[in-house]
Amino acid sequence: MIIVKTLLLKNTEEDIKTAAELLKNGGVVGIPTETVYGLAADALNPEAVKKIFKAKGRPGDNPLIVHICDFSDIERLNLVTEIPNTAKKLADAFWPGPLTMIMKKSDVIPNEVSAGLDTVAIRFPSHKTAQAIIRESGTVLAAPSANISGSPSPTTAQHVMNDMDGKIDAVLDGGASEVGLESTVITLAGAVPRVLRPGGITVEMLESVLGKVEVDDAVLHKLADNVKVASPGMKYKHYAPRARVILLNCNDEQYIDYVNKKAAEGVAALCCDEDIP
Repeated sequence: MIIVKTLLLKNTEEDIKTAAELLKNGGVVGIPTETVYGLAADALNPEAVKKIFKAKGRPGDNPLIVHICDFSDIERLNLVTEIPNTAKKLADAFWPGPLTMIMKKSDVIPNEVSAGLDTVAIRFPSHKTAQAIIRESGTVLAAPSANISGSPSPTTAQHVMNDMDGKIDAVLDGGASEVGLESTVITLAGAVPRVLRPGGITVEMLESVLGKVEVDDAVLHKLADNVKVASPGMKYKHYAPRARVILLNCNDEQYIDYVNKKAAEGVAALCCDEDIP
């Protein structure tokens, strides 16, 4: 894969068609979604999917999320062996939106997408431009975050260009991502629905629809090296900024004192709104 220059496309009907044509031909395109920008390729084309892993430097055992533009795509393209009733309930409540559901995959899904697992992660994004690109491409798109693996997820087209210029075919600028955090991932492949990656759809929101929902141990504890990754965001370094980060365990007064002493150009403090003095 030799790409000299990455195209920067606009959010126009013509450029959406250009992006879709690149995807049809096995290319890789950075696309906007409401969560973060995704690095998209035809999810049913194994060779195209391999280009995602190469561009990101992504471990091959880290599965990808398949993006659809309508719930009917799952059955129309035979993406899974069975659609559980729980999936239909969650789709009615949260799709399109920042929720990814894991189900038992069919043979249509390449192993490159599922990382050799018997499941597939599927999401229906709410971003209208993302939907238009998927629809125009005539397929479904595998699309992890459009950054070098381990780096913070991109929320603008420029963020994508910073990491991917010269590595992918194009980036379509659809404005800043509204959510700015990757989707919640829930597996429906077991006896009890289980959250594998936290996100904008909370456990409480999920339980309001399904009843009991479990949270996987990997959400709070690092997976062992020999454990298979069931979902993106479970095992490998994630959201890692290119800066020194110090975690403070102290009261408000000590926190304010520390920040004041360290205040300088290029120094920032991360905290919740309610904790801002």
